[in-house]
Amino acid sequence: MSNFSADKIFNDSHLDVMKELGSMGTAHAATALAKLINRKVTMPVPNVSWVEFSNVADFMGGPDSIVVGILVSVTGQIQGMMMFLMPLKSARSLTKAFMGAMGAPLPEEREETSLEFNEMEQSVIEEAGNIMISSYLSSMAGLTNINFKPSIPFVAIDMAQAILSVPAIEFGKMADRVLFLESQIQVTAEEGKENVDCSGCFILVPNLHSFYRILRALGVE
Repeated sequence: MSNFSADKIFNDSHLDVMKELGSMGTAHAATALAKLINRKVTMPVPNVSWVEFSNVADFMGGPDSIVVGILVSVTGQIQGMMMFLMPLKSARSLTKAFMGAMGAPLPEEREETSLEFNEMEQSVIEEAGNIMISSYLSSMAGLTNINFKPSIPFVAIDMAQAILSVPAIEFGKMADRVLFLESQIQVTAEEGKENVDCSGCFILVPNLHSFYRILRALGVE
């Protein structure tokens, strides 16, 4: 299938529908994360926009910015991929908050630019990212009654440009733009400590046929 330009095909009402879908997805993700760590987790309504695939790295602080990415490919009646990205600092803060809430030993302090994550930290990042992506996809499946299957999550810690090069090569032929959902995550701390605020984003890249299938299932033409 040839490349398509999302801004030439989808109008503002389509974007509003995807924003509502994103709102429900992040709400479900916050609930699932809260159950995991037994703490209140809030994720406000995300900012949703179409972003050129080549410019996604700029929204993460630039191509050379270090980010943590969790990638899931989607197969079935919907085909494409979804990724959750976090700046390195946010990923460390979220990981530390989760480990503390779960009673796990906290990681040692490191340089802000260090790419080192121990096995426990990587496991927490993978689980948190998987929960957020799965919650979003589950919301989509429930609203559309469309069957699809996410893959096992793949976690990478690298420069934004390097991480995004993989989905760009694999899925860039499907579309020149992606659905970009920028969100905030707040974890309520125990009494006497400060809440943890983090930032992250989802990028969703279904192929053209899948986009139309989602919109039709939601009653949008």
